[in-house]
Amino acid sequence: MNLRDLRYLLAVAEHEHFGRAAKACGVSQPTLSVQIRKLEDLMGVTLFERSSKTAAPTAACLQLIGHARAAVTEAEAILATARNLRDPLSGRFRLGIIPTLAPYLLPLVFAPLREALPTLELEPWEDQTTALLERLRTHELDAALLATEEDGSDLVSRPLFDEPFLAALPPEHPLAGRPVIVETDLARDILVLADGHCLRDQTMEACGGDAALGGPLRASSLPTLLNMVAAGYGTTLIPGLAAGAAQDAGIVLRPLSTRAGRTVRIAWRAHFPRRAAVEAVGEVIADRLRAFAEGAAAGAV
Repeated sequence: MNLRDLRYLLAVAEHEHFGRAAKACGVSQPTLSVQIRKLEDLMGVTLFERSSKTAAPTAACLQLIGHARAAVTEAEAILATARNLRDPLSGRFRLGIIPTLAPYLLPLVFAPLREALPTLELEPWEDQTTALLERLRTHELDAALLATEEDGSDLVSRPLFDEPFLAALPPEHPLAGRPVIVETDLARDILVLADGHCLRDQTMEACGGDAALGGPLRASSLPTLLNMVAAGYGTTLIPGLAAGAAQDAGIVLRPLSTRAGRTVRIAWRAHFPRRAAVEAVGEVIADRLRAFAEGAAAGAV
């Protein structure tokens, strides 16, 4: 038994398909299938119920998979510690990022990160907050960019930058002529994201905290909300970094009376051995956003 075979086991269990698991592992399907068969022979149990379309984990597999994941995680921790002793700023760095931030932040910071940390191989992973926290805890991510504080003593975080919210309105909306928008005035036709997005909760809190806000639409992405606002379907709140995309769509943006917003943080495991890499990535992002904010302020003068 070796770690490679355990990784194959975890991949098949995740994808429930030998072909997709082989692609995820970067090997041919016959190679992966042969190794899984050898692992089953070694263990003396059948790990997957095979059909032409799926590979469902058996009851035995479900009992063993936790041990396999723990073994792979510990092995990766050993390698990460060794890399950290050599050079914490080199090698793969898996960075989670929430969907309402990723499309607007990554174009700003990716090039500065590559320039400042040339030996760090940044791998962004976009997902909702709950999923990112789970991936942090299972060592599938090294750090995550979030807009809420982490929960639990096993994770720590530090703030990187503050991002104001802006009212996004169709040009013909009755509120579009106002220089500043009172958030509760948006409540009648505010559009919100689906459950699981922290921006949904923050929007509802800013607009009065009513769970019934927003009518029947529950968009799965911020670009969908922007398209609906541009079409005159309603209004919404957007984070400041999305202002360019909103203006490109012909949407009117106005500041909020309370200056509501969110704090973007970088979170990582409390005992993560490459803290120097986390801090370096965080510093580059914070510096880039500081320069971006200063440039935007100068342009507005």
